Parts: sequence; structure tokens; C-alpha cells
Amino acid sequence: MTPSEPWEDAGEFAGVPDEFQRLWTPHRMAYIQAGPEPLREECPFCEAPKFPDAERLIVARGETAYVLLNLFPYNSGHLLVCPYRHIGTYDQATPEEVAEIGALTQIGMRVLREVSRCDGFNLGMNQGAVAGAGVDGHLHQHIVPRWTSDANFFPIIAKTKALPQLLGEVREAVANAWPTP
Repeated sequence: MTPSEPWEDAGEFAGVPDEFQRLWTPHRMAYIQAGPEPLREECPFCEAPKFPDAERLIVARGETAYVLLNLFPYNSGHLLVCPYRHIGTYDQATPEEVAEIGALTQIGMRVLREVSRCDGFNLGMNQGAVAGAGVDGHLHQHIVPRWTSDANFFPIIAKTKALPQLLGEVREAVANAWPTP
């Protein structure tokens, strides 16, 4: 592999050489092997704040909520804004939690725009398993940065996302750019 060629030459692989280029994403295997309840016996959003920020990908902490990177992101920089309190739906949040989730979402968008130069965002909350929540017992807001050029055939044909940065690198960049109160 050369710097101008960021992929591995399939002709150098063991086995039968072919013309396909490989996009290796070994970090996803833990998610795939874990099945429908990935990597948890405890609520991951209740557990994360008990650990050092870098270990659990936390980029910012507030009084009632905090921000961390999604462990299985849709795009590089995919953030989650979670209340510390274990609540399942938005209507269970206190006015203070709602205000801070909103404020942290706005700051997260500004930081991602600065750090990643994204062109837009998808924001959303999937509340309950029936609505698609991966962690349905703990409310969390998704902030997914989007770029004009980020759509490609991978998600449609191969059910794969190409993520150009490692989670630790993204966490460090976002945490370092996050404004201090």
C-alpha cells in the first residue's frame, strides 16, 4: 500500500487474486457477533459516564446530559446526546433535560461543522424498539453529519458504510473543539 493508494491490492492477498478492492472494518465484527442486543448487560448510556471520557468516547458533559460518539456510527462524527437519567422517551424528560439536550445538540452541530466541514445534519430520536431504537430504554438524540458527497452505493448494495476516521481520532478532534463553559 502506498500513500496515494489507501486500499490494499487484492492481488497481494492469500488465496485467489481478483479485481476487488477490500474495505476492512474489523471493529464492526463485535457488533455483528453480538446480535440484536449489542455488547450490553447494563444500559450503555447509564454506564458510559462512570468511565474516563476517552474510554467511552464522551466528548462533552453537561449538568443533566452528555455527548458521546456513536460506537456504531452511520457517518464519521455521529454524536449522541443523552440525559444522565435513565428515561425511555422525550416526554419523560424534565424541562432542564430538554433544554440541555437542545443546547448540547446545537453546540454539537457547530463543533462538527468546524471539525469535519459537513454540509448538513440528520437529527433524530428513535423512541422504543418498535421505532428503531437500538437502546430503547434510554433516550438519546442522534446528530449525524452529512456531506454532499457522502452518498454512495455501499449502503444500498452492500449494507456497508465507509468511515474514513477511527473513533478515537474523531472523539479527540470533537472534544478538543468543544467550547469550555
